Amino acid sequence: MPVPAKDKFANTAKRLLGGERGYALTRRKNILKQRGVYEFCQRYPKAARAVIRCFNAAKLPSAFPVDVHFNPTYKPWDQRLCAVPDGDLFTAIRNGSASVVTDRIATFTENGILLESGRELDADIIVTATGLNIQLLGGMTLTVDGTPVNLSKTVAYKGMMLSGVPNFVLAFGYTNSSWTLKIDLLCEHFCRLLSHMDSHGYDMVSPVADPEMETLPLLDFSAGYVQRALDQMPRRGVDGPWVMSMNYFHDVATLRKGPVADPHLEFAKVAPKTRSEAASS
Repeated sequence: MPVPAKDKFANTAKRLLGGERGYALTRRKNILKQRGVYEFCQRYPKAARAVIRCFNAAKLPSAFPVDVHFNPTYKPWDQRLCAVPDGDLFTAIRNGSASVVTDRIATFTENGILLESGRELDADIIVTATGLNIQLLGGMTLTVDGTPVNLSKTVAYKGMMLSGVPNFVLAFGYTNSSWTLKIDLLCEHFCRLLSHMDSHGYDMVSPVADPEMETLPLLDFSAGYVQRALDQMPRRGVDGPWVMSMNYFHDVATLRKGPVADPHLEFAKVAPKTRSEAASS
């Protein structure tokens, strides 16, 4: 849907309050606005779809088949909602410099792409931007004491650690907002965790999950690239620190302001190796 390329609120806040305070206020406004849009779409999907369609149709030619090309089968924000700065895509469609085709790819041909409808699209360049597969942990294989970790058998703790895997932290952001909003909070919590370990002389920390705990797929997100990878991902719990939170305000309370020490975390001090042990390792 079209959105302004320039934020008038941000420019006004910066002029009246100065750069630092203006930025802080704008950031807070954008977080609240995004959360409000997400909640509205999730609670009232039919109304949200109608609003989005109205915005899009207003930017497109009067005879353009909006419901064919800009009316996906999934509900708003069940997958990411795409923002079009100043509606530039719609401007390109109106002036004829761009066109949209909604179909399924049957195969590539010598000249371009053959669609399932039988239509062939000639192409000089094809950008393969769909059908991607997630490479978990950048392709890294986790091992604990030489034994490979089966990620699908672990449970995510606060969205940043894995049950049974000591001294390992990952950063998984939001699927319903700016990805880095949560990354910031996770990094803050990680630094607090390190400080807690240093102050108590701990060398190791590992989340411990109840083996009888109910678990769910890590993400409730219908995008194909996520669905294809869910059975390879860690699981999530249904309460406490095992929930995969997608709510910034909840995470501020938990990750920024909440305690680091937790009954679900096991801390330990590792005895230094003897010379003979070090020589044999």
